[in-house]
Amino acid sequence: MRSIEGTLTSELKKTIDTKKIASSEPYLVKSFRELVEHIAKLSYVNKDYLLFFRGQANDYRNKANNSTFYPTIYRSDYLSQREINYRFDILESASKNLIEKFNLSNIDGISELKRKKYIQWSVLQHYEVCPTPLLDMTQSLRVACSFAQLSNDTNYGFVFVFGLPYLTNRISINSEHDIINIRLLSICPPQALRPYFQEGFLVGTTDITNEYESKSELDFNNRLIAKFKIPNNKSFWGSQFNIIPKSALYPTNDKVLEICDSIKENVESELQSGNIGEFLKLWNKIEKGLSSGIKTQKKIYSTRKLFDYYRNKGKLPLEEYFILDKLRRFRNDLVHNTEKIDQNLLRSNIDILEGIIKELNEHKLLR
Repeated sequence: MRSIEGTLTSELKKTIDTKKIASSEPYLVKSFRELVEHIAKLSYVNKDYLLFFRGQANDYRNKANNSTFYPTIYRSDYLSQREINYRFDILESASKNLIEKFNLSNIDGISELKRKKYIQWSVLQHYEVCPTPLLDMTQSLRVACSFAQLSNDTNYGFVFVFGLPYLTNRISINSEHDIINIRLLSICPPQALRPYFQEGFLVGTTDITNEYESKSELDFNNRLIAKFKIPNNKSFWGSQFNIIPKSALYPTNDKVLEICDSIKENVESELQSGNIGEFLKLWNKIEKGLSSGIKTQKKIYSTRKLFDYYRNKGKLPLEEYFILDKLRRFRNDLVHNTEKIDQNLLRSNIDILEGIIKELNEHKLLR
């Protein structure tokens, strides 16, 4: 997305560096009334942008100490291509499942849901089914402040202000800024209560993909105009305002919530078998490849002894030997305790296996 440099008021400039907003400390406000007044002034001096808000219990920073706001599907200090592909696979599976369940439950808007992936992703993101390329925001400052204090056991919460292009449609796509903005109140069926209580919007980049040149292009700190720190107590609201309770932000008797919860339970288990199969396929390639290269009359049946054979011959470097033995133990756990295997560890070990196979091929050990 295109990076912008917003305009700060003279008061905010005392704390926030206009050119380094993401790394600056947030401006402390003591009351909701004071925050509203700051936002009014910010809106006036940033006429080229429509202001959106995001409330969080923490100010999440990256290694460069910048506040960071990635859509959930891109969040990780190190995100391998395999991991990002896996997350998009989950998203695709969840989207298909959502269409099927909406159809069976006679949810309004099924025809449009089938045609537009952005609507599918919006529902999945807002109901926290799986990671998506979209980020939750709101135009309601009260909603943002409520989220900043919700389930927050610290003394402060944080409210972030973003400058986005003006809306043109329910799904606004701005090719100049490479931003898509989805107004949930206009696209979600009436059976989906949560978006209406949260006054939610979802934003992302227009050319959404599992491949990108620079991950930083996807970080919405590129659109950050200001950030505030608010007290996490009732006195912040004063006598004229009050926090939106959790029961209102997450209303019960929400038919779409029931559907999304059922999808959340099924989607990862549907893909788990595929990952297990891929790991075992790569492992068998190593076993068969190494076995075919042994020049002894007596066949070696133990995988550990197979590695020992190549290690004793000086053909298998010590580092690769230990990695293979660690993968061997993981393979045994995978076969005998499948339901207890951590999926992140499984995908990580698939990456390691592919790297080992490449090295073994370079050593000409696989046949």
